[in-house]
This record gives sequence, C-alpha cells and structure tokens, in this order.
Amino acid sequence: MESYLLDWANLLLRWVHVITAIAWVGSSFYFVFLDSSLTPPVDEDLQRQGVSGELWAVHGGGFYHPVKFAVKPPEMPSHLHWFYWESYSTWLSGFALFTVSYLWSAGTYLIDKSLMNWSPGAAIGVALSFFVVFWMLYDGICQLFGKRKHGDAIVGALVLLLVCAASWLACHWFAGRAAFLLVGAMIATAMSANVFFWIIPGQRKVVASIKAGQPVDPVHGQRGKQRSVHNTYFTLPVLFAMLSNHYSFTYSHPHNWLVLIVMMLAGALIRQFFVMRHGYKLGRNGNPLPYALVGMALITAVIVWMKPSGTEKSATVSIAADADETRATGQNDYKNLQKMLEQRCYMCHGAQVQMKNVRLDSPDTLRQHAQAVYQQVVVSKTMPMNNATGITPAERDMVRQWFEAGAKTP
Repeated sequence: MESYLLDWANLLLRWVHVITAIAWVGSSFYFVFLDSSLTPPVDEDLQRQGVSGELWAVHGGGFYHPVKFAVKPPEMPSHLHWFYWESYSTWLSGFALFTVSYLWSAGTYLIDKSLMNWSPGAAIGVALSFFVVFWMLYDGICQLFGKRKHGDAIVGALVLLLVCAASWLACHWFAGRAAFLLVGAMIATAMSANVFFWIIPGQRKVVASIKAGQPVDPVHGQRGKQRSVHNTYFTLPVLFAMLSNHYSFTYSHPHNWLVLIVMMLAGALIRQFFVMRHGYKLGRNGNPLPYALVGMALITAVIVWMKPSGTEKSATVSIAADADETRATGQNDYKNLQKMLEQRCYMCHGAQVQMKNVRLDSPDTLRQHAQAVYQQVVVSKTMPMNNATGITPAERDMVRQWFEAGAKTP
C-alpha cells in the first residue's frame, strides 16, 4: 500500500510541478523577450510620462501595446500584478517531489554504496546542504563582484566554476540519477531564492517609495534585472538536469559529471542565443548565432564521445553467436534465471514487497513483466536501482538471452 500511495503522490506532484514550471519559465522567457524587444516610444505623451520602451504585438486576434517605465510610472495603478507565485509554487512542488521520490527512500534512490557508503540520514543531510551552500556562495559572489568593472563576466565565470565543483561532488557522492536531479534542484533553488530574497523585496521597496512620494532608488531595479538575467541562463541547464533522469545513458556514464557540465553549458549558450536574437533584430547586439553553434557543437561532441565502442559491439556479436551453445548448457533456462532473480530482484519484487506493483517471483508474473524486465535490466541497466544487489554483466546477459528466446516460463 505504501508503494501504491507513493506512486500516486509522485504522479500528482510531478503534474503540479510541470504545470507551475511551465508558468514560471513561460513568464520569465516572455519578459526577457519583452525587455530585448522594446523600442523608444514615438508618442510624445508616452515620452513625457517617462516611458523608456514600448512594444506592439498581435496575438489571439487582438493587438497589445505594453510599455515600460524605467524607474516609476507617473502614478501607481490601483491594481498591480505581481509575478512570484509561479516561482514559489514551482519550488515547493519540486521539493515535495524530490522528497517523495528520493529522500523518502534515500537508501534505494539516493545512495550508491560503491561511491559513498553512508547512512540515509547522512545522505539526506548532505543533499539538502547542496541547496543552502550553493545559494550562499552564489549570492556572495553576486554581491562581492556584481558591481565591479566587468562584474557580469566575473560573476559568470565564478558561478560556472561553482556549478562545475558542485556537479563533480554530487556525481562522486550520490547515485548518478539522483546526482543529476540534485544539481538541477540546487540551481532551481537559487533561482527561486533570487525571486524571494532580492527581486520581490526590491520591487516592494520601489512600490513603497512611490506610494510615500519618496525618490526611488534605482539599485533595486538594477539588482532585480541582474538576478532575473541569471535565472534565464539557469533555465535550460536546470531543465536538462531534470529531464536526464529518464535517460540512464547520461547519468550512468563513468564520467557522468562531465556529461552533466558540458550539457548544461551547452544549454546556457543556446539560451544566450535566444536572449540576444531579439535585440539583434533591432540592431542592438552582435550576431548571436556563434553561441548557438558552439552549444550545438558541444552537444554533438558529447554524442560522439559517448557512442558505444567497437569492442562493445564485438562482444555483443560474439555473445549472439554463442547463444545456442550457451542455451545448450542450460545457463538461460528458467531455473537458473529464477535463482538469479531470487538473489537480485525478489527483495523488491517478491512476495513481501512489490515496488511499482511489479512482482517477479512466479512464472506468470515474470512473463507478464518480461518486456519491462528486459528494458530495465538489459537495455537501460537502471535495475536493480544503483545496482544495490550487485547484478553482474553475465547475469544481465542471462536475462537478455531468456527474453530473446521468447521469455519462456514453465
């Protein structure tokens, strides 16, 4: 029953998380586009009001004319829409999902004993510290170097080094799948913290100053803009880290930390292309295409680097050629397969526990889940989770031969 309820919690939280993330990312991308596409107002009345930029757009059968006041509008409107619950809801639903999916069963999903043989409590503590420590270091870098000459470049370089260090540590301390998700959640936490600690408080101070008839300190707008720009560059790296848990060939690679770093860097470069292209159309920026090309080149390089080696292909061909001989010895018959499953799989998929409602300790249920067993054990190699039961390559090949022979059971 616990596994069944956790599956429902996982599904519903993931659903909410995706919806709120779409809302947050969508509004973020829109405002970056808006800022990059604004042109100086032509209308003299708008100029007198202090409008710094305007945009004409058509969508959904109507025309829109948003304008931006650089510091403050002539008067405060009666209703002002705030953009923050998209961020907060995304983080809250994401943390709840991370808790249900990984922290609740840390011994299974978070810990890889071949990397670090620590207790679930210690693993959870260290994982959560990634969120806090990364935010403190990132925020310190922004405050110390953000206002200096070439501050944006310095901050960008230092944050890149910080992300690289965190990625290396996560992939050497935690199971690969959890490590990728942890790094993505770590950066997403900084994004939401930017909104909570700097962007929204700064905007509230600006509104309070306007209502009180006091001069508006432009630093709040400058700081909010800086953190918003950081958030938009973080977006594609975070999305890759979050989605990669569905593709085991990324996080199970021997140099998974490098795969993660390069793919996140490629995402940031591609995002830079989209940020710059709006201004480029108006003649403000240089050609952004090199950023996209470099990002695509990095992705291509990773694809080529990770391709299966010739030796692996030869081994597969050799195994296939010897399949008949192997079957003749009885290695892949059901009896031997059953013994292996009893040692490696029954503790999670047997009479006592049926994780994901999968039971493998009878011929009928094994045959029912044959396709899933083959996919998880042989193709993606994601099961047993983090290879906690120590299944060997020869045993995986036993499953392969059994499946290819028709998945026969008594």
